[in-house]
Amino acid sequence: MKQKSLSILFYLNKAKTNQKGVCPIYCRITYLGKRKQFATGEFIDPEQWMPKKQKVAPRGLRNEHINLQLDIISSNLKKEFLQLQLQNKDFTVQDIFDPYFKVTEKQKETYVIKYFQEFLKKQRKLIGIDLQEATWKKFNYACAQSKEFIKWKYGKQDIPLEKIKLQFLHEFEYYLKTERKQKQITINKTIQRFRKPIRVAVAEGIIDKDPFVQFKPGRVKKEVIFLTQEELKALEDHTFSQPRLALVKDLFIFCCYTGLAYNEMSNLKKEHIIKGFDGNEWIQMKRKKTGKMVSVPLLPKAKAILNHYKKVGNLALPKFSNQKINSYLKEIAGIVGINKSISHHMARKTFASTVLLFNDVPMEIVSELLGHSSIKITQEYYGKIVQRRISEEIKRISEKLE
Repeated sequence: MKQKSLSILFYLNKAKTNQKGVCPIYCRITYLGKRKQFATGEFIDPEQWMPKKQKVAPRGLRNEHINLQLDIISSNLKKEFLQLQLQNKDFTVQDIFDPYFKVTEKQKETYVIKYFQEFLKKQRKLIGIDLQEATWKKFNYACAQSKEFIKWKYGKQDIPLEKIKLQFLHEFEYYLKTERKQKQITINKTIQRFRKPIRVAVAEGIIDKDPFVQFKPGRVKKEVIFLTQEELKALEDHTFSQPRLALVKDLFIFCCYTGLAYNEMSNLKKEHIIKGFDGNEWIQMKRKKTGKMVSVPLLPKAKAILNHYKKVGNLALPKFSNQKINSYLKEIAGIVGINKSISHHMARKTFASTVLLFNDVPMEIVSELLGHSSIKITQEYYGKIVQRRISEEIKRISEKLE
């Protein structure tokens, strides 16, 4: 038979001993065979702890203060227990614990990780409708990192949403930078994804203020790396004897003249090649990342590569993993003499910069051909390319006028 008395036990959590050699004092309450434990906020040298008395050895004012705090905690818990007994209703150990920490019904339902996980469950149902599975996985990863941070910072599995203040965000950013060794651009993406469920919580009235209002993410220097006209020509003119390198070269150059990302190139089917209103062939397909329809006219060099591989079945181009493409591109760069770390995504940037902007194609058309959700994204990344182009033109004109 379970005893209906309240048991209060103070003990040391030696697993959390810090560098100074002191460890936290925990309190465990037990009622009807169920336990609830929490940190008291007090720390002590394990050698000064008296486990039988559940007290600190009386050595000075600091130890006397700790013992006084433990007495206060014990007294308050007993007070909450007595009040529940006077109500003559059944109650649990959680009912004793919650009033002591002033936890409201609203707070009990809205813990950070729990709320984020509920948000993810709802979002998962949208996969294939208006959300990509890859995007959902990124949000899920942000949730996992949030959980790790809370465990690292607070020593808990979860905390109430009300504790998400501006300072929390700064400390989360610090954790990702120092403990996870992430770059600023990756940190910004993680915090951006963490913000989504928080904004939903604000909209639902679960928390009063958006902690992100005053938060400014660390600045990221956006530098677009692309192949110059000379580098692109050198790559096009080089003949590779090894079939794997020849194929990867063709796939890369194809994307230099279409701007397709790896996923679009990999899933490009012959049915995506249509005859446009102008009588020319166009690529027309939905971009996975934004869900936006992309229409790109086929330039002669891209068309020649498609014609070369027209016997690969329903797909317009042979399948090749992104990992292998990026690995072989580094080998190709060394052979051709391109002193840049080439990846498949550089082809898309080369299309925007060398093929379009350096040939006076307006920014709004570049944005449309890249399938960006907003022209602001294009301007943010490629604005400096336009400035460089203007600078070169002014220099050319200046030389003519001399």
